[in-house]
Amino acid sequence: MIAIVDYGRGNLGSVEKAFRRVGIPASITQDPRTVDDAEAVVLPGDGAFHDAMSNLDRLGLVPALRRALDGSRPFLGICLGYQLLFSTSEEFGEGRGLDVVPGAVRRLPAGPKIPHMGWNRVEHAGELRLFEGIPSGTHFYFVHSYYPDARSKQDLRVAWCEYGVRFAAAIEVGRTYATQFHPEKSQRWGLRMLENFAAVVKSGR
Repeated sequence: MIAIVDYGRGNLGSVEKAFRRVGIPASITQDPRTVDDAEAVVLPGDGAFHDAMSNLDRLGLVPALRRALDGSRPFLGICLGYQLLFSTSEEFGEGRGLDVVPGAVRRLPAGPKIPHMGWNRVEHAGELRLFEGIPSGTHFYFVHSYYPDARSKQDLRVAWCEYGVRFAAAIEVGRTYATQFHPEKSQRWGLRMLENFAAVVKSGR
C-alpha cells in the first residue's frame, strides 16, 4: 500500500484516484504509523512552503517522513512535496525544508507570466526510471511560482524544463523520486509516470 501524506495541502483525491487507475492501492493519511508501515510514500501538495513545513511538524509527520526518505522505500514528492525535499526556500523569507536534496527553492524570474501554469516540455536523457517509455520533450502540467535549484550531486538524475530559467522539473536520487509538475493532472503520460512508480514499488528495488 502507498501512503499519500495529508498535511492540509494539495489535491489528494486526484492523486489517490490516479493510483487507483494504474492498479495500485493508495491511502490518504495523517497518521505517522501508517506512513511507517507503507510500502511507499507519496508527498503531494501545493501552497506555501513554510505553512506546509509547519503543518507537517504540527501533525508529527516530520520524523516519519525522514524515515521514509532513508532510502529503504520508494518515495515520490509532487509539486510542493518536491520542493519540501530541498534544504531551504526563499519563499516569504528563508526557511528550512527536509534537507534531503542539497539546494534551494527560488522564485521564478521576472519575464514569463507567474505563476507558471499550464503545459510545458520536460527533457530527459533516458536515465530516470519514472520516465521509462516516456519520450523526452513530453509535455506535463505545471502550477508553481517557485522552482527547485538543485546543487550538483553525483547520484542525482535530472529531467529539465525551461520557463524563464532552466530548472530541475524532476529528480531521482536513490529510491527518492520527485516532480515539480503534476503527473496526476498530466493525462496519458502522467499516468504512465505513476505506472512506472507503481512498478518500482511492486519490484521492491
